[in-house]
Amino acid sequence: MNIFQNLTNNNTKSYLYSKGNIYSYNQLVQDAEKFSTLDDNRFLIFIVANNSYDSLVGYVGLLRVNKVVAMINDSIHESNFYDLIERFKPRFIYKPLNVFSLKKNWMKKLKIGQYELYETYIEIDYEINDDLALLLMTSGSTGSPEFVKLSHPNIYSNTKSICKYLHITDHDSAITTLPASYSYGISIVNTHLFMGASLILTDSSMVNKSFWNLIEKYKITTFGGVPYTYSILKRLNFENIDLPSLRYITQAGGKLRSGLIDYYYKVCRDKQIDFIVMYGQTEASPRMSYLPPKMLKKKNGSIGVPIPGGEFYLINDRNQIINDSNVEGQLVYKGENVAMGYANNCYDLARGDSNKGVLLTGDMAKVDSDGYYFVTGRKKRFLKLFGNRVSLDQVEQKINEAGYNCACVGVDDFMKIYTDSKSNVETIIKFVKEYFDISKSGFSVISIQEIPRNHSGKILYSELNKN
Repeated sequence: MNIFQNLTNNNTKSYLYSKGNIYSYNQLVQDAEKFSTLDDNRFLIFIVANNSYDSLVGYVGLLRVNKVVAMINDSIHESNFYDLIERFKPRFIYKPLNVFSLKKNWMKKLKIGQYELYETYIEIDYEINDDLALLLMTSGSTGSPEFVKLSHPNIYSNTKSICKYLHITDHDSAITTLPASYSYGISIVNTHLFMGASLILTDSSMVNKSFWNLIEKYKITTFGGVPYTYSILKRLNFENIDLPSLRYITQAGGKLRSGLIDYYYKVCRDKQIDFIVMYGQTEASPRMSYLPPKMLKKKNGSIGVPIPGGEFYLINDRNQIINDSNVEGQLVYKGENVAMGYANNCYDLARGDSNKGVLLTGDMAKVDSDGYYFVTGRKKRFLKLFGNRVSLDQVEQKINEAGYNCACVGVDDFMKIYTDSKSNVETIIKFVKEYFDISKSGFSVISIQEIPRNHSGKILYSELNKN
């Protein structure tokens, strides 16, 4: 079930682009084969990943020879990187030139373009489960992150399902918009390689003209983004950008506010582009549901229906299944793409599948009478104010929809609302008092220079709590 085991493409029009160069699928396979010189033992390898051909070669090549790969974002702080090395004891590290200083005992084993493979000579005193294939950091991780453990069947199942409902073919051409180490970003790479489509690998931002030049030149048919991506895209006046080759765009990585959904519904309808809202978590390899584009307006705010092969249900506080519609409960997902579990250090790599195909998402949700699911907030992001249950996610969403950028944290009896605009503080106070009927003694609005986000655009609430 290795998605890259039979990586070939007879469509001569498909290619891989990176930094001005074009590569064929045959070239990718040839370069990936260079990793077959490693011994047959299973061991852990860190890839310091970016959106480049050289990084991709390592990812594909190492999974093809059944090594365990941990994807590390190339923007990680050096101290955190070495902390991960100490905790997980990788035998090899595959990294770009001039990123992170070398340890004296590291030995260079292989060079591919601007990447080099080093053996660390760390003593390996742990075992690795036979099913383990890929380690991805949990989104929002800071300080000492943990990894989600994915097997080859997890990745294969999710990849095949996504290709089915998005109708991905070898005529598609996708451009990277998300970090290569982020589960949603690597999922887009996986699905398009699996179907033999073209991939434009770039770390260029949407705010750069070069990004749009690539879309035009290589006739991009699709890209994906998180809510932060689509907020930026609206500010760039997406409605005025001519994109004749674009077939569909996808959104995941958090809830998109209803005003933006209305905007993209109208703009994409006029441009004859499908706008597909999805829901996922790294723990599900990573996608679990999608909202059919034709239902976007009618079911605004919904995460849609489960992907092919997946199943949703809701449970109450007593872990009983909720069978009635429009009753809130914790969302549970069942499917072959559910991860094996978590790893906090190298000794966790020996553990088997602790989830058994069932994922408690930690999200609260409702399902309507048509079978469409709506996430109402994170289970842990509720608090009590004056005896009333308040969703931090809902407060945050409503303030953002009113046009005031904010992020909310808090404890029982007191909520903190952070904004990156000092001039909006009094306006937000008035809005919260009137809209939610919350006394000023129960919350404060705090101005900060910038709302902290991780590499995929998600708010780092743990950083806000330090203020």
